[in-house]
Amino acid sequence: MNHDILKRVIYDQHEVIRNTIIVNRDIFLETNGNYVIVGPRRAGKSTILYKRVQDLIASGVSWNQIIYINFDDERLVGFSSSDFEDIITVSQEMSGEKHYYFFDEIQNIDNWELFAIRVANQGLKVDITGSNAKMLSKDIEKTLGGRYLTKEVYPYSFKEYLRAIKVKSNPISTKEIAEFNNALEQYFVNGGFPESINFTNKREYLSNIYLKVLYGDIVVRNSIRNENGLKLLISKIAETVKTDVSYTRLTNAVTGIGYKISKDIIINYCGYCEDAFLLFSLENYYSAFVDKKSKLKFYFIDNGILNLFLDDKKSSLIENIVAIQLHKQFKDKLYYVKNDKAEIDFYIPEEKNAIQVAYRLDDSDSDREIESLMNFAKASKEKLKLTLITFDEDKIIEKNGYQINVISLKNFLS
Repeated sequence: MNHDILKRVIYDQHEVIRNTIIVNRDIFLETNGNYVIVGPRRAGKSTILYKRVQDLIASGVSWNQIIYINFDDERLVGFSSSDFEDIITVSQEMSGEKHYYFFDEIQNIDNWELFAIRVANQGLKVDITGSNAKMLSKDIEKTLGGRYLTKEVYPYSFKEYLRAIKVKSNPISTKEIAEFNNALEQYFVNGGFPESINFTNKREYLSNIYLKVLYGDIVVRNSIRNENGLKLLISKIAETVKTDVSYTRLTNAVTGIGYKISKDIIINYCGYCEDAFLLFSLENYYSAFVDKKSKLKFYFIDNGILNLFLDDKKSSLIENIVAIQLHKQFKDKLYYVKNDKAEIDFYIPEEKNAIQVAYRLDDSDSDREIESLMNFAKASKEKLKLTLITFDEDKIIEKNGYQINVISLKNFLS
């Protein structure tokens, strides 16, 4: 790799980092740890690295010790694993002092893991980001051999969103309350991608993110030929938010419109969407093993992306935003429940917490949600926490000897 090009890439990145104003995230990183940071595109992974760099500079480290390379840079097209050694050489040309390495979107380069292991074994300080969930897989963790800590980064939480737009999280005055309520409505509809707050036309911005993930992280990376079939599949999944769906049903939905596609390919496409952090899925807690893998509930990683496919479906948006919050906290310990006794939107076994979601208590769905909670509690051998999340109500419902905590979305997200 041409050393002059590499140096320009590094120095240009220095300028970007110097001029970036950082919004503090609720994410803790060990000062001396090496990290693999993964998550959706444009979720703020790079900015977290920028904060690491700014902190180093503030502590007295010189800019020539900072080797930051973004592998999405078009000047690095053609970069291969054999070129990694040139990065080490260029860093030595820039400074004879200790270096700090930051590699953004490194998954673009085949066999990046081998280089990551080598530099970690040499005692170098390295942080890595990527937009593919396979970087969190057990195979990768085994390959890296404990040399790196992993951290998942998602679009802004509501608390981070309020911080970014400078709205008080505990409003008191009439003006503050109005600003807070408007922020909640905007976050509910447009999601939390950090850069979206700078755009007036948020839908256009979010559409661009979706297309970048669709084509860059799914179609190209997985050599997909049936692009239209994939797009139709994603739109059909958006229609299923709130309900469990089988791969057979998704296959029929796509083929019924005229696309020739097999169930195995549908399964692969869904996996690619999860790998690219576009979607995540939940299993039925009480299903047999085969059913756990064949009938799932799918959710989108951000409400703004889901809303691209919806037409004023507030019930889908509120369940999706609750799913996101719970997924970030509990990962694969979060389930849904569907059996002959009850249907529960979310179940957290380790907390014995059954959670239902209804946009409003006076919705036609709310009575069914409450009834299902009580049926589930009645059938359970353990005492359960029963929770109902709505958009704007907080109360306790006492019914038939059961207590249901009704929590507003603002308090759930806070």
